[in-house]
Amino acid sequence: MRTDIFARLDREPEPPKIEPPRMSRHRIALFGGTLAFYLAIVVAVLVSSWLVTLDWKVMLFRPYQQWPGIHAFLDYYVVLGQRGPTATMVACWLGWRSWRQHTLRPLLTLGAALLLLNVTVGAVKIGLGRLGPHYATQIGSAELFAGGDIFPSGHTANAVVTWGILAYLATTPRARRYLSAMSAIVSLGVGLTTVYLGTHWLSDVLLGWAAGLLIMLGLPWVEPLITRAEAWIFAQRDNLRGLGRPVPSVPVAAGGPRTVLLPQPDGGDVPAQNPAPEPVAAGAASPRSRAHTTHLVRSERTPVTPAGSRRPPHADRTPRGGTAPARPVAGG
Repeated sequence: MRTDIFARLDREPEPPKIEPPRMSRHRIALFGGTLAFYLAIVVAVLVSSWLVTLDWKVMLFRPYQQWPGIHAFLDYYVVLGQRGPTATMVACWLGWRSWRQHTLRPLLTLGAALLLLNVTVGAVKIGLGRLGPHYATQIGSAELFAGGDIFPSGHTANAVVTWGILAYLATTPRARRYLSAMSAIVSLGVGLTTVYLGTHWLSDVLLGWAAGLLIMLGLPWVEPLITRAEAWIFAQRDNLRGLGRPVPSVPVAAGGPRTVLLPQPDGGDVPAQNPAPEPVAAGAASPRSRAHTTHLVRSERTPVTPAGSRRPPHADRTPRGGTAPARPVAGG
């Protein structure tokens, strides 16, 4: 018996009409507030303000020594912020959704978000060059421009984007609320775990949350580009299918008109219309006769003459290779 669980595994008969999120006033206000928070953190670290002092206090507190019992668990939990494993898991899920719903939007959206994450976060990491807590050289220093690459936290920003993309692509408001809460809890836990393990400063985590949230809030601006990319990919797929499909031929009787089936974009074949006959000048061969003399089908070819002579045998003739019979001699 068929159940609803297995019915959901079937491919939908046609793509669903899903409206992508738009840049509403509420979303624009959140984007502006998050951007201001992002810039404030960068400035606070650049001027070595109270935020850098807080970073050092948390680092010297050494949380991994205060609560060593959860160290083993958090070593595995922090993997939820690593780009390779998380992107693979989410891409598998979104790939199945793309196949089921006849659309590439889920995979293209994930790819666009990860590309923006690599460019923006990677540029700031390389530009500021901050060292991590385990490699700090001077107490109270911001450790900037020293060849490091930990500001902002890549684990935290990746957790916000990778798990937040599931909420962004949700098809119902209820699913969007639940997935948003789940992604917030996971990204919050990943950021605090990096502080516990001593791999990031607290300000690294704050900037990572802001960086990931900026990408999620700004994704609607990329939706037109995603739509054009999807249309181009489908067009290339249809062109390749059309080039690789053989043109079927229809057998006709000898001397009859030929019909050629032309491939259509929707997958069907439509017979080509026979052109109107051309006027024939007096004494000239008609186009139809020229076509028959030029292109002959198998049924119109002249049969091959069998080997040997087809003449009837003659009594006075001698077959080749034999001896001529004796003739009577006149006279005595």
